[in-house]
Amino acid sequence: MVSEQSSPKSERLDRRRVVSWAFYDWANSAFATTVIAGFFPIFFKQYWSAEASVTESTFWLGAANSLASLLIVLLAPPLGAIADRGGARKRFLLGFAALGIVMTGALYGVSRGEWASAAALYVLALIGFSAGNIFYDALLVGVASERKLDIVSALGYSLGYLGGGLLFALNVLMTLYPGWFGLADAAEGVRVSFVTVALWWALFSIPLWLFVPEPPAPDRVNGLAVIRAGLTQLRGTFREVRRLRVVGAFLLAYWLYIDGVDTVIHMAVDYGLALGFPAESLIVALLITQFVGFPAAIAFGRLGERWGPRTGIFIAIGVYILIAVWGYFIRHPWEFYVLAIAIGLVQGGVQSLSRSLYARLIPAEKSGEFFGFFNMLGKFAAVLGPVLMGAVSLLTGNPRFSILSLLVLFVGGALLLARVNEAEGRRMAGAL
Repeated sequence: MVSEQSSPKSERLDRRRVVSWAFYDWANSAFATTVIAGFFPIFFKQYWSAEASVTESTFWLGAANSLASLLIVLLAPPLGAIADRGGARKRFLLGFAALGIVMTGALYGVSRGEWASAAALYVLALIGFSAGNIFYDALLVGVASERKLDIVSALGYSLGYLGGGLLFALNVLMTLYPGWFGLADAAEGVRVSFVTVALWWALFSIPLWLFVPEPPAPDRVNGLAVIRAGLTQLRGTFREVRRLRVVGAFLLAYWLYIDGVDTVIHMAVDYGLALGFPAESLIVALLITQFVGFPAAIAFGRLGERWGPRTGIFIAIGVYILIAVWGYFIRHPWEFYVLAIAIGLVQGGVQSLSRSLYARLIPAEKSGEFFGFFNMLGKFAAVLGPVLMGAVSLLTGNPRFSILSLLVLFVGGALLLARVNEAEGRRMAGAL
């Protein structure tokens, strides 16, 4: 952000830059809400794979999520390094966003029973969504000063909850009252919803493209040389991550606890369906999470500014531990609503404060590459979490046991996070 001596004009320009950056979260959170958490798992289970058993569809949904995450694990660090050296973070972001947008819109054309085609398009859309976030996160250090990292990061997640929730509410109305929109039935409402997500994502990505500048790239190279330079830098960064003890400790902690968070996001609706809750009740629960998450993310940003991001992350992990235990015992839809409120209170907070804490521990000029590692470990965790839940459900025949596996991830992540010394990490990053 600008200094205290900055002119009013430059202050306005900075605010426009921050809001334009944060609006990308408004844009792509429609995919996270309507597709990942909402309609895709329901439609996959009840329409595209209607002939399969509950446990089989859970396994294949988990496998699709895990395959996309595995591919991101392999791609994230080299892509981040190449984008850093070529000054191409925005171009990479919008290129992967385009992949996600096109594949999401293409879900409209998948017919009943074609679960394999639906899964393939979903994997490609999820790759576009996840890979784009590497470069979106990397742009944070260019739009906010260190003092404002927590609140700016939280603003992105807050707008994401609000924007994703508003479109999701419209999409829910399209499925509950398809006649209002000239649609034949609820199934057509879901299919058209995938198109609305693609259009929303594309439209609200425009401010970032127009008003967020590409951060400067020291010793920028072009053409094929950027690939060689990026891979050379990547090898150096592997050595730096080993030397930056605090970064390594944080990444290991993040790897564990964000596994639990992402697994809840990807598998919560499927878990509720497996327990026999009505799909309509689960959709209401998702809407509750979105609109609770909007103010809660901002509140966590303020908490991070006052008490430090690590404290806020500990609070969120503690709530997730309670959620996992209570999730095993729930019997009624109203209890799922209470869980949705609890998740909404902490989900955006743990995500935004993790991003802002990590941004403090890394050298700003290599943000794309270091955020490549950040997203790599987040997605590598998501390789294991959904498959773990699906496998436990399949092996035991009881989905309730699967949610308890998340306790290991949350408790282990909290124990490792306790070893992260933020002050030492900032000193070491500044010395590079």
